[in-house]
Amino acid sequence: MKRWLMTGALVAGAFLANGATAQADGGNDPANPLITDKWNFRPLIVVTPDPGQPAYRHLRQQLDDTRNQFADRDMLLYTVEGDSGTRHGQPMTPYETRALLDALGVNPDQGVTTILVGKDGGKKVQLRGDVDLQEIYATIDRMPMRQAGDD
Repeated sequence: MKRWLMTGALVAGAFLANGATAQADGGNDPANPLITDKWNFRPLIVVTPDPGQPAYRHLRQQLDDTRNQFADRDMLLYTVEGDSGTRHGQPMTPYETRALLDALGVNPDQGVTTILVGKDGGKKVQLRGDVDLQEIYATIDRMPMRQAGDD
């Protein structure tokens, strides 16, 4: 028994030591819509307890003002307002919304949270409160895939 526990601990340690981290694409939950976005889009997920939050309204205004910059970076918008989620403006099921939140480790009750997920499915940026969308665009522009023109 001790040997099995030791082997399990070594395997788990090796897995973590190799830089494996939780991916925003949710691993094995087929309900998580981020799975289909991997290698195709850079999802931007905005979570808020309610759409009346000033930080959320400000970000939505920035998104409206920079539609071309958003599209040029192969981005895809997810919103979660309370317990209602959308993907690219289309409603998600409650099960998909929950799977998305679980994969990202966020809860709408935590306030306005903005998360950028890379094409590789990894979480790149997570911010709370008011966000400057130009900073997120600049982060994307520094990404190796973006610089190589492979997107």
